[in-house]
Amino acid sequence: MILVTGATGLTGGALVRRLSAAGVPVRALVRSPTRAEGLATLPEVEVVEGDMARPATLTQALHGVDRAMLISSADPAMLEVQSNFIDAAAQAGVGHVVKLTPGSRRSTSATSPRSPPTSSPARGHQGAVYPLTGPEALSMAEVAEKLSAATGKTIQYVNVAPEQVTSAQLAAGMPPFTAEALAELFAERRKGKEAQVSPVVQTILGRPATSFDQFAVRHAAVFRGEQPAPHV
Repeated sequence: MILVTGATGLTGGALVRRLSAAGVPVRALVRSPTRAEGLATLPEVEVVEGDMARPATLTQALHGVDRAMLISSADPAMLEVQSNFIDAAAQAGVGHVVKLTPGSRRSTSATSPRSPPTSSPARGHQGAVYPLTGPEALSMAEVAEKLSAATGKTIQYVNVAPEQVTSAQLAAGMPPFTAEALAELFAERRKGKEAQVSPVVQTILGRPATSFDQFAVRHAAVFRGEQPAPHV
């Protein structure tokens, strides 16, 4: 049994649906079952209620689980919440926890990290750190050009000063912690720290990573506003 936290989010929900389609038994951990009605009807999916901020609610959810995918919202309590889950998983005998870190595009097990293997890591993921990237590093202007080509609409990248962005976010009601975290994230991006292209995806999957052109064409209707964005 695989447990997926953050199952009502985009990444968690997509993972649950992919596991269901592959016939893999999966348990979706949610704080509000009413938000997961779309998942509850899928084959092989069991929706369980639990809150990582309250460890006592995780006991039943983790019962019989072999592996878990840890995804949680970025907020001031993230370290405490994720630590709660890992401790509860260890007590329940879960053998492997994978933690997704969207900010750095990395997926890592909860054990001691090490550099990603240079050869295929078949049934040896414990302790591995995998930087997940596409096949090319793109500037925001290049992203806008590719979206324009895919949608048939002119899309431009506007380079707004970081201070203006933060002020606008705060004025719109964004929590200060979130605005500060985003400012820090994009400051790192401007330094080029995410410009490295990793071969890990092809190494693990045995096929090339999806290009941004392919992604843009696949979701062109969403970008044009003709279809809703994917949701649970």
